[in-house]
Amino acid sequence: MTTSFLADTFQIPTPSVSSSTSTEITPNREPVKVVIFGSKTGVNNTILTLYKLGFAQVNEWSPLLPSSNLGEVMSILTRYILTN
Repeated sequence: MTTSFLADTFQIPTPSVSSSTSTEITPNREPVKVVIFGSKTGVNNTILTLYKLGFAQVNEWSPLLPSSNLGEVMSILTRYILTN
């Protein structure tokens, strides 16, 4: 899998992120969902690539779920960012 989707030409500020799976809503936290759609192989390879890049642990992603498109699956990662 290529990493051409990664941009090295600009810096993005790093927000404070928690990978806690708690559903409790706190005033300074906001859930953000990352979804990957594709074939089983494509989704699994992307999850592994993101793990190797330090983005998320493999076990933080949901199990593969069917999407509305035939032959396509999806996986969801929920992160909680701190808001001001």
